[in-house]
Amino acid sequence: MADSATLKEYLTFAIALAKEAGALIKAASEKRMADGGAVLVKYENPADLVTETDQAVEKFIKERLAATYPDHKFIGEETMAAGAETAFTDKPTWIVDPVDGTTNFVHGFPFVAVSIGLTIGKEPVVGVVYNPLMDELYSAAKGQGAFLNVNQQLPLLRAPLQDVSQCLVATEAGSDRSPAVIDKKIQFIHDIVSQLGAQAHSLRCTGSAALNLCHIAKGVLDVYWEVGCWEWDVTAAIVIVNEAGGKVYSGASTPDPRPVNIFSRKYLAIRSGSEEQQLKVAHQLWEIIPEIDAPRKPVPGGFEP
Repeated sequence: MADSATLKEYLTFAIALAKEAGALIKAASEKRMADGGAVLVKYENPADLVTETDQAVEKFIKERLAATYPDHKFIGEETMAAGAETAFTDKPTWIVDPVDGTTNFVHGFPFVAVSIGLTIGKEPVVGVVYNPLMDELYSAAKGQGAFLNVNQQLPLLRAPLQDVSQCLVATEAGSDRSPAVIDKKIQFIHDIVSQLGAQAHSLRCTGSAALNLCHIAKGVLDVYWEVGCWEWDVTAAIVIVNEAGGKVYSGASTPDPRPVNIFSRKYLAIRSGSEEQQLKVAHQLWEIIPEIDAPRKPVPGGFEP
């Protein structure tokens, strides 16, 4: 594990890099709103989009990281989508989503972020998530707290955490729209808001896993559950949630109070509160979370089926 000063150095670098990447995203968004741009479909799935901006921003980040920290490893969404092979080791590893919320970016919906996370010893220790369209930058390093726009310590909202019936819950449709997946997600939504179920206050879908987690850290969401996103969507934001006093557990239907495996593709986040309160809410969720298969190609060293 790196010492506090080294983590601060990495965090400072990641904040500056996220701001530069964010400027690229904002400029591309403004151009897209003016004259459109190419949109590709990954894996022949019409719900899973990629743009030239995703690819250009990841290339920019990867090159800057390689020039600054040549001994560090890199896992990026577009690099992996292009077929790159990687292994997850104890070495410092940057895990990056260049544009989290690509569908939002395509439509001009302003929940779009660059996500830059760092693991050391396979543990997430630095996280920066920047939404350039709303100019909100979330950042954290292990043991150093979590912040919004560098100077506002998270969480901003510190109301007591009670039970699911008092919660604002976030989830997403995801890119897998097969009946085996989407029907179960719709059932979860029914169960979480209906009078016959948990009847939470309401439900929100922003279209960005990283920003959903940051809203947990901020305290404006109480619960976030998702199945089907990836390590680059969540690694940076998990650090931010942890440093803001929240917890991220397994989003599978089986209760598991251990810290989540970032490669699991199943995530359940609970905002700050006492550990007893957080586990109470988590167990209420585990009672209604459906079992959904989220297959993936294993990453050596990083995923246990």
